[in-house]
Amino acid sequence: MFSALHDPHLQSVDILLVDDDESDVLLTKRSLENGKIANVLHVVNDGVEAMEFLRQTGRYIGAPRPDLILLDLNMPRKDGREVLADIKCDPHLHSIPVVILTTSDSEQDVADMYDLHANCYVTKPVDLAQFFKIVTDIKQFWFSLVKLPSD
Repeated sequence: MFSALHDPHLQSVDILLVDDDESDVLLTKRSLENGKIANVLHVVNDGVEAMEFLRQTGRYIGAPRPDLILLDLNMPRKDGREVLADIKCDPHLHSIPVVILTTSDSEQDVADMYDLHANCYVTKPVDLAQFFKIVTDIKQFWFSLVKLPSD
């Protein structure tokens, strides 16, 4: 599942969303469609698929290297903690910024994710308008203000 916003004057960015909650995926997709930054959203539903996408294996051969990863923590098969550890230990993937976007507001989770070198940690709000604002702010920050490494 992926959607794209296209503007011929803007270079598009690839975002990988790793989340098993369909309603959160839909809300994130809608939030990212708004704004002045063209993006292609790639969605995988668990950590096993995320690593296949990132390593371009299985059905993800030829998948683009994402410019940003939005990673949920609590997922089946392989959770976000394991995915983050795998990404940050892989010399081909460790420079991709990873934003933890999760419902957990546990101080232990926050500390653990920064210990694993997450680039930032954001707790998903329950309020719909606030959710839209947070995802839009993430997009604006990472693609308007921050200089990211090139491939």
